[in-house]
Amino acid sequence: MNKALMSMAMLSVSAMAQQSATPAIVHALPEVHRIYVAELTGDQAAALRDLIISGLDSTKLFVITDNPDRADAILKGAADDHTFDQTLDIQEGISTRENGGKSTGGYKTGGTFAGLSVSDTQYHHSKDRKHESYAAVRLVNRDGDVLWSTTQESQGAKFRGASADVAAKVAHQLTLDFDRARHPAATPDTGGSGR
Repeated sequence: MNKALMSMAMLSVSAMAQQSATPAIVHALPEVHRIYVAELTGDQAAALRDLIISGLDSTKLFVITDNPDRADAILKGAADDHTFDQTLDIQEGISTRENGGKSTGGYKTGGTFAGLSVSDTQYHHSKDRKHESYAAVRLVNRDGDVLWSTTQESQGAKFRGASADVAAKVAHQLTLDFDRARHPAATPDTGGSGR
């Protein structure tokens, strides 16, 4: 009898240990507690991935893990960061002409002619160095169901570069949507008047 109880207890402990080793599949955003950020696709995506990890970690809403097997959800997607030159050439001009004349016919021909021409042309050339980043990411559960997604773009902010701004926007949007999902707005009563 003791052996039977001992076997059942060991099976129970074994099942509990197995459950704690593999996270349960989450089906809604508020159930997410641990996130793994997968490698993002794109030429300059590695740096953006690190910035997104830092941004998500700073929210203190989630545990960021480097082990995808321990994660409740995986952040996947694409990101890129590039710098380019924007050249602008403008040519503006104004021109005016005025002519006049007087002629009389006859044996002796005479005439008065006058002409005036004025023109002005201005050239403007400017070359600006631009920096642009984007991230299109989605949070998926272990079954591959999309729980959340966003696309963020930036050409830089006042006190941070384009990549850091995109990462901050991703973290901010996830924080807002996570809070909305956790605390849905109270729906107004549309049942009738309260006389």
